[in-house]
Amino acid sequence: MMVKPLATNRSSSGMSTGKLAVWWLIASEIVIFGGVLASYLMFRLGHPEWGAAASHTNTWAGALNTMVLLTSSLSAVLAHQAAEQGDGKKAARFLYFTVLGALMFLVIKSFEWTHEIGLGFTLQSGGFWSFYYLAAGIHAAHVIAGAIIMIWVAAYAKRNEELQRVEYIGIYWHFVDIVWIFLFPLLYIAK
Repeated sequence: MMVKPLATNRSSSGMSTGKLAVWWLIASEIVIFGGVLASYLMFRLGHPEWGAAASHTNTWAGALNTMVLLTSSLSAVLAHQAAEQGDGKKAARFLYFTVLGALMFLVIKSFEWTHEIGLGFTLQSGGFWSFYYLAAGIHAAHVIAGAIIMIWVAAYAKRNEELQRVEYIGIYWHFVDIVWIFLFPLLYIAK
C-alpha cells in the first residue's frame, strides 16, 4: 500500500491542500471575471446605446440556461452528499447528471449564438457584442473545463476512490454557476 505524503492530507490553514488549491483557483478566476464584469459595467454606463444592442439577446435562452445551471448545481450538491456518505457510485451518477447539465448549457448557447450570428450580431457589431461574446465565451470555456474534470472525478468516484475530489469539483461548479448569475442579468435583462 502506497502512503500519501502528509502534505496532501492537511495544511497550515486547517483544510486539505486540494480544497485550498480550489479556493486559490477560484480567487484567480474572480480576478479574471471581476475584470471583465467591471469593464463591462464601466463601458455600459458610458454607452446607453448598448441597451438597444442588448435587446437583441435571447432572454428566454439565457433564462433556460440559468435553470439548467441551477439544476446542475443541485446534482453537484447531491453528488457531494453521496460522497460524504461513502457512496462513490451514487456520487458518480450525480456528477454525470451535472455533466449532462453542462452539455445542455453548451447546446443551448450554441443555438443561441448561431441565431445571433445569423442575424449579423458578431464581434464586429459593436462594443456590447464584443463584451457579450467575450464574457459568455470565457464562461462557456469554464463550463467545458468543469465538465471534463467532472468526468475524470466521476471515474474515480465510481470506484470509491478520491471521493474528496467530488467536493472540490462541486466548489468549482458552484463558482461557474455564480458567475452566470451575474452574467445573465447584465447581458440579457438590463436593456
